Amino acid sequence: MAALREIKERIGSVGSTLKTTTAMKMVASAKLHRIQGVSQGLQVYEQSLSQTMRVLCADTSVQLHSPYMEQRSGGKVIVVALSSDTSLCGAFNSQIIKAVETKLAQLEQSGVESVQVWPVGEKMALAAKKWKCGVCWDFRNISSQLNEKSAAAIAQRLMDLFEAGEVDKVYVLYNHFHSMGKQVPSQRVFLPFNLSEEMGAQGTVDEDVICEPSKGEIFTALLPYLLRCRMYALLLNSSTAEFAARTVAMQTASDNAQDLLDELKLGYNKQRQQAITDELADIAQSE
Repeated sequence: MAALREIKERIGSVGSTLKTTTAMKMVASAKLHRIQGVSQGLQVYEQSLSQTMRVLCADTSVQLHSPYMEQRSGGKVIVVALSSDTSLCGAFNSQIIKAVETKLAQLEQSGVESVQVWPVGEKMALAAKKWKCGVCWDFRNISSQLNEKSAAAIAQRLMDLFEAGEVDKVYVLYNHFHSMGKQVPSQRVFLPFNLSEEMGAQGTVDEDVICEPSKGEIFTALLPYLLRCRMYALLLNSSTAEFAARTVAMQTASDNAQDLLDELKLGYNKQRQQAITDELADIAQSE
């Protein structure tokens, strides 16, 4: 009877866990669909804005100038590393933390002057405490309160530092949302803005466009706006990947819990049947 009682208690425990993982999966799935809608809408907007920038850049007779385009040989680097605030999302955090560590090792070997990490997300902030480099903690909680205002704040801070000459290059490392079951650690050079890459991002563009004011003035005004928009897009992409990873992880946990629950119930019924059979045999023998 003691064994039956233990199995019954474990059935109750696994059943409770199953309810928790199922609820967490539903919450993560709802958040995923919500943030995917925002991310897809922003992606269309960013593509239109990028197309406008390409039109401006296509005219080779116009000299485009911006402090955010200056290519420098200096070695002051900032790495913006994106993660989640909480766990229970599979390998989402561990793989991006590993990617950041690899990037830091590469930068150290290349002999850069200084490297500073800006962790975005509590898990990345905890990992950053172990690294031998400067760390800016000002944006560690953006993941839990992500909106266009918080994204613009981090982008503007980076642009201000770059314009002032306090940083020469800015990388953003994040998990790119590829599909529900695949999140790929990726990196993007946020600053300086690369004009040749921008022109090569899409095919030929129509140069026969009349602009008022001049193309140079429009370009100078739009570039900071585009950079703020891109930072928001990267943060949304990382959040989308996080909730996709959490949904899959909780689905897997729920499936495993259900399989274990079925095994425990089967074992419980077998032992209970055996106990009843043994009791009947004892009664028959005593008669």
